[in-house]
Amino acid sequence: MIDIGITKIALIGAVALIVIGPEKLPRVARTVGALLGKAQRYVADVKAEVNRSIDLEELRKMKDTVETAARDVETAVQETTSGIERDLTAIVDDAASEPLATPVPEYKHPGKNWRLKQGATPQWFKARAGVRRHVLSGAARVARYRPKKFS
Repeated sequence: MIDIGITKIALIGAVALIVIGPEKLPRVARTVGALLGKAQRYVADVKAEVNRSIDLEELRKMKDTVETAARDVETAVQETTSGIERDLTAIVDDAASEPLATPVPEYKHPGKNWRLKQGATPQWFKARAGVRRHVLSGAARVARYRPKKFS
């Protein structure tokens, strides 16, 4: 890059003052400043475009690697499921060809009375949860929980 110090800038300013003149110097300085600003914006736009294209290329590469990894996982899952399916069909075929070792017992009706309504909650759960199974009347509750008298 061009190495411009304060002394060189002062020398350029003095020459410009002599050559251009004090009347036109502010207008020329504004024009030069505007041109330098446009040049800086153009360079910044080019840099941003290059960075975007580099990022886009990196994203494409990442997309390709993710797609290949997904395909690899999919093939591995398909191979595993097909192996499991083959094993299961072999087991089912073996079980179907062999006679049952123990005979299946005949169905026996439980003998419940369908007229009696049964509670949906099992007794073991009620006992564990502390649910009351028997209802006490008011007099029975008073008699049971009345404090004992000290004599």
